[in-house]
Amino acid sequence: MKYWIYLLIAILFEVMATSALKASAGFTRLWPSIMVVVGYAISFFAMSLALEAIPVGIAYAIWSGIGIILITAIAWVLYRQQPDIWAMVGIGFIIIGVIILNLLSRVEVH
Repeated sequence: MKYWIYLLIAILFEVMATSALKASAGFTRLWPSIMVVVGYAISFFAMSLALEAIPVGIAYAIWSGIGIILITAIAWVLYRQQPDIWAMVGIGFIIIGVIILNLLSRVEVH
């Protein structure tokens, strides 16, 4: 269970860092730039811990899939970047893929 918590931490800090990228204005603004660097550092560290028990392909699919969904929602709220119908369809496929990986995949760590 703790490895899934590490994955959740990795996802949340990656989302925080990616969300701060736009606000950093090309790393010209101090605090958003610090959020980017610290967020990615914590995210990658937590991901490295999660990979001790979760297969890399599964972890990365979940990490990137949930990250895409959360970043899209945050961009919609903070930056008024409303996704069109095809973006929503694509995100729907990502959600379906993450569900399939979690429910049906039997990949193991060696």
